[in-house]
Amino acid sequence: MATDTAPSTQSAPSASSAQPTGLREAKKQETRQLISDHATRLFIAQGFERTTVAEIAIAARVAKKTVTNYFARKEDLALDHQDAFVESLARMVSERQPGESALAALRRAFAEAATAADPVAGFSGPEFARMIADSPTLSACLRGLHDQREHALAEALAEAVGVPPEDISVQTAAGLLGAVHRILFQRIQDLTLAENPDAEITATITREATTAFDLLEPALGDYAIA
Repeated sequence: MATDTAPSTQSAPSASSAQPTGLREAKKQETRQLISDHATRLFIAQGFERTTVAEIAIAARVAKKTVTNYFARKEDLALDHQDAFVESLARMVSERQPGESALAALRRAFAEAATAADPVAGFSGPEFARMIADSPTLSACLRGLHDQREHALAEALAEAVGVPPEDISVQTAAGLLGAVHRILFQRIQDLTLAENPDAEITATITREATTAFDLLEPALGDYAIA
C-alpha cells in the first residue's frame, strides 16, 4: 500500500504514482509463481493426493490463507496453464488466416506447438507427466479441461459459420477436432512417460498428427473458411 499522502484534489495519476501499483502486481506474480513452484516440487516428490496445502504454505513461507487466496483449488496449483489450454483451440480458429479453414488453422498451429515443445500441447517432462498420471484427481481435472476446450471450440466455430453453438454440424466438427487434439495430447504424454527426449517426441507426433488430420480432411477440409 502506498504511504504517501493523497492529494486534496482529484486528478489523473502520474507515471510516478502508478509505479507502486505495478510493483505490487509484480510482487503478487512473484508470490504466485513461488507458491506454484513449491507446490509442484512437493507434488512430484510425494504425490498430489498426499501433499497438503499446509505443507505447501510452509515450503513457500507464506500463510495457508495466502495459498488459497492465490489458488482457489488445490488442482490449480499443479495445472497452472488452464486458461491458456481451454481457450487454445478457439483462439486458433478465431485467428485463422484469410482463406484458411478451421482444420487448416488448427493443423498449422499444432505443428508449430509441437516444434516448440509447447507445454499447452502436452510437453511437460517425465516427472510432471507421471505426477498427473498417478493422480486420479489431476487426471479427472485434465479430462474436464479437455471438455471445456471442446466447448470453447464449438462456440468459436459457431461464430465462424454463423449458426448457434448447439447446431449439430458445429457440435460434430468440434467433437472431431477436439478428439484429435485430445488423442495427440495423450500421445505426447505417453511418449514423455516413456522418457523419450522432446526432439524425438516432436518428430513422432508430427508424423502422427499428419495422419490424424488427414483423416478429417474429407469432412472438414473446407469447413469454416475465413
